[in-house]
Amino acid sequence: MAAEEKWKSWTSKQHSGAEQASEKDSCVLLSRQLGEPGRFAYAALCGISLAGLFPEEEQSSFRTEFIDGLVKWLDLPDAVLPAMTAFASGLGGEGTETFAQLLLKDPILKDNPVVIIQDLLSFSLRDGYYDARARVLICRIIWLLRIPLEELEALEESLLESLKEQKEEESETAEVSRKKKERRRKLKRYLLIGLATVGGGTVIGLTGGLAAPLVAAGAATVIGSAGAAALGSTAGIAVMASLFGAAGAGLTGYKMKKRVGAIEEFEFLPLTEGKQLHITIAITGWLCAGKYGSFTAPWSSLLQSSEQYCLAWESKYLMELGNTLDYLLNGFVNMMAQEALKLTVLSGIVTALTWPTSLLTVASVIDNPWGVCLHRSAEVGKHLAHILLSRQQGKRPVTLIGFSLGARVIYFCLQEMAQEKDSQGIIEDVVLLGAPVEGEAKYWKALTKVVSGRIINGYCRGDWLLGFVYRTSSVQLNVAGLQPVDLDDRRMVNMDLSSVVS
Repeated sequence: MAAEEKWKSWTSKQHSGAEQASEKDSCVLLSRQLGEPGRFAYAALCGISLAGLFPEEEQSSFRTEFIDGLVKWLDLPDAVLPAMTAFASGLGGEGTETFAQLLLKDPILKDNPVVIIQDLLSFSLRDGYYDARARVLICRIIWLLRIPLEELEALEESLLESLKEQKEEESETAEVSRKKKERRRKLKRYLLIGLATVGGGTVIGLTGGLAAPLVAAGAATVIGSAGAAALGSTAGIAVMASLFGAAGAGLTGYKMKKRVGAIEEFEFLPLTEGKQLHITIAITGWLCAGKYGSFTAPWSSLLQSSEQYCLAWESKYLMELGNTLDYLLNGFVNMMAQEALKLTVLSGIVTALTWPTSLLTVASVIDNPWGVCLHRSAEVGKHLAHILLSRQQGKRPVTLIGFSLGARVIYFCLQEMAQEKDSQGIIEDVVLLGAPVEGEAKYWKALTKVVSGRIINGYCRGDWLLGFVYRTSSVQLNVAGLQPVDLDDRRMVNMDLSSVVS
């Protein structure tokens, strides 16, 4: 009862004009309380943004289905559908700012424009599938309406926690922490109501794997008894499981039961304890003795998502490579001490026409472990692609980040996904740091088919070690980790890391 009173009090303060909850669990979505000009501007803004974000022909069905569903969601007249379809096809892009200003002038949004983001999130989750393209669109609308991105993170997190039942007594510290989070997140009651279809449809519970009675009990104080009862239905349980992966286990529940091709080790390790509507998978490049002797060590400061995993793969070979690299570096330092490279500028070594004979002698030990890891990273990437395509992570957006051979794993993962059907809407953003892969744009074009957000290529022209070891396996001079990828696509972002590593 205390939680119910808290929600009612908050709703009353934030939206005095909104319809309050009744015993019959009736509620009007706040987006439908917008005036018709506001709803038109809302849909138009989404349509224009869809065309700008996903202009490709293969994305046309997504654009059309999304805007058609949104028009119905907003209860707009059918007569406006042709105009919205035209916006989603690429017309009217110059009207973006006009529609944004028109939308913000609506009385409902004047003091709290976040309501639009709440509604768009609710709409995007209505079928139990959080498409990566939908999240990219929401981020775009957030930017257009000048809303902090943190609001989306808070809404997603609140939606998860609002469906959890807290059966154990809280400590004083835990209670203070919970109340602080509740004040910050500002989740409105209608967000959950909006996840239900009219007439007793399924409310999307986001705690996949919990028993239906527990989920219903935890949600009742927020969505009312009628909406909570829907969680106990067979359809409701299926939707919950689909969003978070089989039985809620997700990636940590995946185990490679037998050797797959040349792959001997492949397992997901959790980096955080939380749950989120979008996840991050980090992939390490090599292992070495000491501080970075584990897969998780390099990602201790990763802030991309409250639900993060790292991929543990082929540790035996990555450790061997790390030890070899360490041996190479030590040999290089010894040569410097002997002034063998006194006249060679380190940052210029990678562009040298011939490598010093003494350095090649030391480097001969790296050819085999480096070549083995190059081959295995490609195989691991292809296997990762099929794991993601099978939705082991559930139906949620995935961000991939990796360095060195870990970036190579991601590169081949995306290449493999691009060859499969139904691969769109899974990957949100990709970050590749020092990737030992081809740097020519033609090899990267396929990646844009499966990445909804940004593809960030972090390179460093002065990374002589990458250039040196890469020469053992390829005569290709264009290496993505050493230079920008000249791909003319809005998704492609090249980032010079020279100042970071110098």
